[in-house]
Amino acid sequence: MILLGSNSVKQLFHRAVVSRRNTVLSLCAEFPSTISNGIGHKESNLLQHDSRLIHTTMQLKDDNDNVHGDDNGLHPILKEARTCSTSDHLQSDCTHLWHPYTSLVSPTPVLPVRSADGVKITLETGDVLLDGMSSWWAVIHGYNSTELNNAMEEQLSKMSHVMFGGFTHRPAVELAKLLIHITPPALEKVFLVDSGSVAVEVALKMAIQYWRGGKGRGIEGGKNKICSVRGGYHGDTLGAMSVCDPDTGMHSTLFPPEQETMLPRQVFVSRPPCDLRKRIGDSLAGCQRCICNNTISGNEEALEASLDNMQKTLAEQHESLAALILEPIVQGAGGMRFYPSKYLKRARELCDEYNLLLICDEIATGFGRSGNDTLFACEHAGVTPDILCLGKALTGGYMTLGAVLATTKVAEKVSASDNDGVALPLMHGPTFMGNPLACAVAVASTNKLLRMDPTSGVPFWKSRINAIEGYLQKGLAEVHCIPGVADVRVGGAIGVIEMKEPLDGAKVTQRCVDFGVWLRPFGRLLYTMPPYVMSEKEVLQVTGAMVKLAEEASKD
Repeated sequence: MILLGSNSVKQLFHRAVVSRRNTVLSLCAEFPSTISNGIGHKESNLLQHDSRLIHTTMQLKDDNDNVHGDDNGLHPILKEARTCSTSDHLQSDCTHLWHPYTSLVSPTPVLPVRSADGVKITLETGDVLLDGMSSWWAVIHGYNSTELNNAMEEQLSKMSHVMFGGFTHRPAVELAKLLIHITPPALEKVFLVDSGSVAVEVALKMAIQYWRGGKGRGIEGGKNKICSVRGGYHGDTLGAMSVCDPDTGMHSTLFPPEQETMLPRQVFVSRPPCDLRKRIGDSLAGCQRCICNNTISGNEEALEASLDNMQKTLAEQHESLAALILEPIVQGAGGMRFYPSKYLKRARELCDEYNLLLICDEIATGFGRSGNDTLFACEHAGVTPDILCLGKALTGGYMTLGAVLATTKVAEKVSASDNDGVALPLMHGPTFMGNPLACAVAVASTNKLLRMDPTSGVPFWKSRINAIEGYLQKGLAEVHCIPGVADVRVGGAIGVIEMKEPLDGAKVTQRCVDFGVWLRPFGRLLYTMPPYVMSEKEVLQVTGAMVKLAEEASKD
């Protein structure tokens, strides 16, 4: 007979409470009649209390078996859906599901994913793909990370959700303190939201409310428009759409100039030229709608022209402008363009001069992605925005979550009227605001980024971003020689090939499967934002596929 002493029992049930329920189940199954022997009266209370957890966990296991094995209690619709062939599964998807940025009339083909682990995605067909997209730039630690899984499991054993109105919890407070610590100085107030687009919505709402009732600030409430930069992208919700490029952006069909639309009309300034230091190769045509004549002198002139345009616009319209919003250093989904830090620095100065708030949208660029040994792109220019938007990589791609950080000055003026001192609530409260699961995994993801790399002696994020930037530069070094290539650029963990002609997305997707990688091009752009944990061999496999795709597209 095997006896378990009091310490063993305590340890056993502690593991069960935290995350190791499967271990408890296996031990209980192996020693069903001996687990309670060898303990005293005091310990028996512990056993009686924690036996309820055993019973509950056993029931969860039984329920799980019912779902994935025995179909007892499983709805017929679900039984059919879980046992149908891959072709039937795809047909149901095509019939019923709307995927991002596609039409139901002629939907973009999709691939059936079975599982994902590390930097690899396994399809139901058995094909395995290296993920060159980090699932839209979010899965920075790869899939099925043990550390992030454990954080989720531990939090799940406590609570998966509780409303944030009237309650708080430790994961939310921990995340806020961590974000305040790692972001530029003076950003000391945090508003948690559902996603990146919603972060932009809240930032815009903050900026407008900052000037509300602003008699004491020399205005009469007329600062109710936003200034944005052409070539920018800030999300797909209504407010965010209104500050995307109205002429060349993906939402341009909703901006017919001759018609009134549901979107507010904002003010736009010229986009900056590209940062030529990020370019790989000479004698290239340049990026789409290049404004610098593809020369160093032309680039400098274009930078001055874009800044002059910004100054002139703010000088003429500052009385109606609440804020300037921009993506620092990298314009993401609007063209994957890098631009000089001088533009960002001058934008900060002009906002101060003409009394506008500066909103930096770091949803795509934050957490090291843009390189230059900084966690956030606005730090390239030594700039602190008044409001900062975060998302995507915030949770390591595990949960949807965004955050808006603001200075104390902004937060206080958003929250109180100058006229009578009455508190003004910020009227935004998503149902899943501050979700404990999302906050817990965001804390774990950020902590993992900040941990020192024992080999390099620098934080994990810095070591990995610098390494990946080198791999991308190596893998894309000769792409500029391909006739159909217009531009090649690398910055941080971002690698971009811009073609002279648009790519056939469906064809590229199929060829990616043939090459064993996952990329999602758009327009003329073939790009990668790999997970930070990719090895050199894996990154070079991704860039190798990009080179082959560029070669094939040049021949079409």
